[in-house]
Amino acid sequence: MNEVIKSYKGFNKDMTCRGKQYEEGKEYEEERAEACDCGMHACEYPLDCFGYYDPAHSVYHEVEQSGEISRHDDDSKVASAKMKIGAEISIAGMVKAAIEYTRERIQEDKEADEDYGASSATGNCGASSATGDYGASSATGNCGASSATGYKGASEANDPESIAVAWGYHGKARGVKGAYLVLADWEGDEGNYWTQDSWNLKGAKMVRVDGETIKENTWYTMVNGEIVETED
Repeated sequence: MNEVIKSYKGFNKDMTCRGKQYEEGKEYEEERAEACDCGMHACEYPLDCFGYYDPAHSVYHEVEQSGEISRHDDDSKVASAKMKIGAEISIAGMVKAAIEYTRERIQEDKEADEDYGASSATGNCGASSATGDYGASSATGNCGASSATGYKGASEANDPESIAVAWGYHGKARGVKGAYLVLADWEGDEGNYWTQDSWNLKGAKMVRVDGETIKENTWYTMVNGEIVETED
């Protein structure tokens, strides 16, 4: 029985990838698959897609990969001979899927889903997630991913090829030069944050720490659609 992999694929906004046109709901097949060489590529870890297709110019879909399978050594990219294109998924959905992926694969140092919880990943391609309010998450290994999704969560990426996601309200992120930061902007009743279920996502952005526009080891948050510096 052939292996079937659930993964995530980035496309240009017209649903093309490497010159090939795709459509939602259709299945595709190529002769062979070898990671970074041939076949159709997608990522098992959703946030790895951002390294190939940036959120400002791309769309993302859930996909199923099967047939001949070839995995990439440096991240979760998978090449396959067969691929079925599933539903489009928003950036918020990608982050949620990344958190679930992380939860399934890590053993948390502390109850990181509790308030003030802390989680860290230090190995290559490690994943760290803190979902409680005021949670702290960090990734220090090569190609690591860090996410903090609770109220006032803090996420940091300490390797040039890693990514820090601050998705919660008043969340913040920082990283070394070369790392990526993903930040979200929310709207709702600030005086009723703890009980209100109607908070709406206004937008999200992904930036790379270049040492100039986005400074190294400096905390950033997102306010009214703009990424701005914030206090420690």
